[in-house]
Amino acid sequence: MSSLLETCKLLDQSSSALSTIAVAVTALSCEAARTNVSTFDLTDSGDGSVAKDDIAVASDIKVLLNGSKLVASSNKGDDKVSINSFPKIPVVIGNVREAVKSLHSVIRVVSNSDEKLGGKVLHLGFELRNLGESSLERVRLNLGSVVFEGLKDTFEKDCLSEESLRNGVKLAVEAGLEKDYVKLFKEVDLVLGIVWKIVAWEAVTAFFVLEGVEVLNEKSGGKGGEADGGNVKADKKKKKKVLLGKGTSVIVEVIKDRVMSKEGVEKVVEELLLVLDPKSLEFDGFLKKVKEVLESNESRRIPKTPKGTRDFAREQMAIRKKAFSIITKVFERHCATALDTPAFELKETLTGKYGEDSKLIYDLADQGGELCSLRYDLTVPFSRYVAMNGLTSFKRYHIDKVWRRDNPSKGRYREFYQCDFDIAGQYEKMGPDFEVVRILSEVLNALNIGDYEIKLNHRKLLDGVLEICGVPPAKFRTICSSIDKLDKQSFEQVKKEMVEEKGLSVETADKIGTFVKIRGPPLELLSKIMGRSEGRELLEHNASKEALEVLTIILESYLKLLLKEECRSVQLVLVDDTTI
Repeated sequence: MSSLLETCKLLDQSSSALSTIAVAVTALSCEAARTNVSTFDLTDSGDGSVAKDDIAVASDIKVLLNGSKLVASSNKGDDKVSINSFPKIPVVIGNVREAVKSLHSVIRVVSNSDEKLGGKVLHLGFELRNLGESSLERVRLNLGSVVFEGLKDTFEKDCLSEESLRNGVKLAVEAGLEKDYVKLFKEVDLVLGIVWKIVAWEAVTAFFVLEGVEVLNEKSGGKGGEADGGNVKADKKKKKKVLLGKGTSVIVEVIKDRVMSKEGVEKVVEELLLVLDPKSLEFDGFLKKVKEVLESNESRRIPKTPKGTRDFAREQMAIRKKAFSIITKVFERHCATALDTPAFELKETLTGKYGEDSKLIYDLADQGGELCSLRYDLTVPFSRYVAMNGLTSFKRYHIDKVWRRDNPSKGRYREFYQCDFDIAGQYEKMGPDFEVVRILSEVLNALNIGDYEIKLNHRKLLDGVLEICGVPPAKFRTICSSIDKLDKQSFEQVKKEMVEEKGLSVETADKIGTFVKIRGPPLELLSKIMGRSEGRELLEHNASKEALEVLTIILESYLKLLLKEECRSVQLVLVDDTTI
């Protein structure tokens, strides 16, 4: 295990360095190809639609190219080059960075099995292959632009190809299937070596496109003649010096300093490949310089919003204003009062109110001797307001931002609006519940959003189901959290989480499945439940029986309303909350 772990650490370090060097080399190729850098205009919308690493790679490339006269910053560039060769670069290099981080996180846990290490290393192998193939495209593109005979022949002697990369990954996959992790790691290491060589050749060819004529002309006394036994045919026209990017110009100067003492194409190539060989003494200095260039450009990075947040432009604000106006009118028609509470509360007010989701609360730094947190929702602040003011009845609405310290996936945010309508006090049984459902229906109809479903549940019904299925009371809330995911995941995925992560038995999870898979129109569904063995169990459970009775009241009342007013659909489901 220790030898495999050491191999993983070497793969981790070398691949991490490669992902940094690949960014710098790609920037040189962008200038060599006169590409359109607008393809790197990636921004984080906050919904997870673009990976964070992809955005970081695109940003690094743009800061290296800042000020370059060789690249286009709008759609006036070479469309063919932009479309076919460069847009995938952020994703390709970003995926390598992500795979390296994933491997690194596993390495830190020494107790991880060979299988887990092997899976991460194999994933890295696939991403390295993609990087190699992408870089190879640019090598060939650069070779088509160089004016030096013999450079292509020198490249072909190294026998670098897509086939060598694919064969390497294939052998790694076969070793993984056989659980021969020593061989797997060895094959991925060989793939890594091939990719390093390809990226080094991309740097060589890009450098020759950009600076080759100048360097070799200087070595031949500026005569533009043959330098290296007739292998160089330099353009005798004196070319105007073209301004490189502020970052790439530094990298090019570092390379020129290394090769100026070398005579001829082959010697220059040999020296460049040595500088970009991670096993050479020269490499660490070059890597350090590239990192310095990237870090020195930090102040010129493109501004962006934090992950999980987004800006709302004029058009979106107009829509929001209209929607909020419609919603507010419905609320006020039902005699609700607007309420505004602070964006942050005392931490003690929020602690313990959200179960396992309490870890998602944003805590603020101690200011003035009070521990505070950003509000997680609008309901707990409302409860605090009612209790603090001794109110016995209050009907209020509140539309405002809340914050969740989450790692948002696509379509989810860390800062977003909630729309709350709450009724506090003593009222006729199920009266407020009926009114809330009616208001929700009126709002959706007024917004004219098309067809919709209102899903209803009762906490006592869900708790009863969990108790009947054999879930320990201490696990009710955490299992509810899993069940809530059924609108986005299959039951098999939810079942896996309940069994493997939350410790339920397979039998208990399967029994929960017999309840939560039931769907249908409300009264029809209630009838179906009563006619099954599961329904008899619910009726024998006091809390579940009470929940079914009150749900029947609200559904029958609501269905009578449907005879008078338009509504789309109401559905009874076994989930943790009432949702749309």
